[in-house]
Amino acid sequence: MSAPASRPCPSCGDALQVHALPAQYGGNVEIDFCFGCHGLWFDQMENLKLSPAAVATVFKEMHRHRETPHQPLAGTLRCPQCRDRLVQGFDLVRSGRYITHRCARQHGRFSSFSSFMIEKGFVRQLTKPEIAEIAAKVGVIHCSSCGAPVDLRREDACSHCRSALSLLDPQAVEKALQAYASAPARPTPAAGGHELADALVAMARERSRTEREAGATGHGLPIRGILAVDLLSVGLGLVARLWDD
Repeated sequence: MSAPASRPCPSCGDALQVHALPAQYGGNVEIDFCFGCHGLWFDQMENLKLSPAAVATVFKEMHRHRETPHQPLAGTLRCPQCRDRLVQGFDLVRSGRYITHRCARQHGRFSSFSSFMIEKGFVRQLTKPEIAEIAAKVGVIHCSSCGAPVDLRREDACSHCRSALSLLDPQAVEKALQAYASAPARPTPAAGGHELADALVAMARERSRTEREAGATGHGLPIRGILAVDLLSVGLGLVARLWDD
């Protein structure tokens, strides 16, 4: 289904992987993936041209590559077509606010996996009780939009980009896939504050153990006794458990 493309990733410069997916009104749309950066490049308006089945396929590809090591985005992102610097901006949808990086010459836009999932409704925003429950057990998470650390004991939104805290939730995934793919899905239980906090702690500890064994010092390691974790990774883990059962 995919083949290496000659165009470079806007962040790391590696070759983007092209996936030909069905468009809304016939034909195909070629979407470029960088699984190392967890990012997507859309030529002009391609993100709006995806058919419902294509949106579901993009999500499933993200899910399939969820274990691929995620490298941080470069300080400067460049258009794979003209190589000009991409301009960072924000879009707002019902499920939250997310970051996009656009080419000023209108060649397209670069989105992180988390931004795409917010755009297409695969996430839900955390409630204040859930934030309080997670803060008591975890303390620090990473913003799904910009990657900045968020200390839940002092703030309930990202202080860097002001995005609301969102989670890739199994129930939201089920609803979104049903809406986009029109395919029946088995019911999935909503994850409450206790379940989310326990999943965050368990996954962060497992990541910490793996990184210690490998001699790594990544974001998953304890920071002064506090676990710093990524809600997107936890959400994908929750979905994976359901799909693998």
